Amino acid sequence: MAFLPTDRKIRRLDEAVPWRRSAAGVTVFTNGVFDLLHAGHVALLESARALGDRLVVGINGDGSARSLAKGTGRPFVPATERVRIIAALAAVDCVVVFDEPTPRSLIAALEPDVLVKGGDYRREDVVGADLVEAGGGRVVLIPIVPNQSTTLIVERIRGSR
Repeated sequence: MAFLPTDRKIRRLDEAVPWRRSAAGVTVFTNGVFDLLHAGHVALLESARALGDRLVVGINGDGSARSLAKGTGRPFVPATERVRIIAALAAVDCVVVFDEPTPRSLIAALEPDVLVKGGDYRREDVVGADLVEAGGGRVVLIPIVPNQSTTLIVERIRGSR
């Protein structure tokens, strides 16, 4: 596999759509805030990538992340830094920031073959599942890694755990 510099993996939606359409094979999509990268995130992204030929990761922009009520001061890491960190992972082929409350419009535009979320979700709660399945794709829930979350990291840092 050829090395692709991190900044070439970060795309605006208007760049990601033609990139996705020009690539043959199975495109997998997942999304999240990815505020403080941890082993659970890496396991999810590697498992997602194993389901296809390329992995697109949607990253909640700062406003979008704040709307999720993840906690005071979240996100800790600005979107400009979070996308660079996620793009640096070998499993990731493309990263796109979205500022809407959900990635629904991003999923509609990219038309992935596989939509992945963590096993803490139920199929009926996965945003865009209907779009992917209507296009002949599938939704896959990846088991979460126990005791791995940004919230737990923050609790350990603050000494409340």
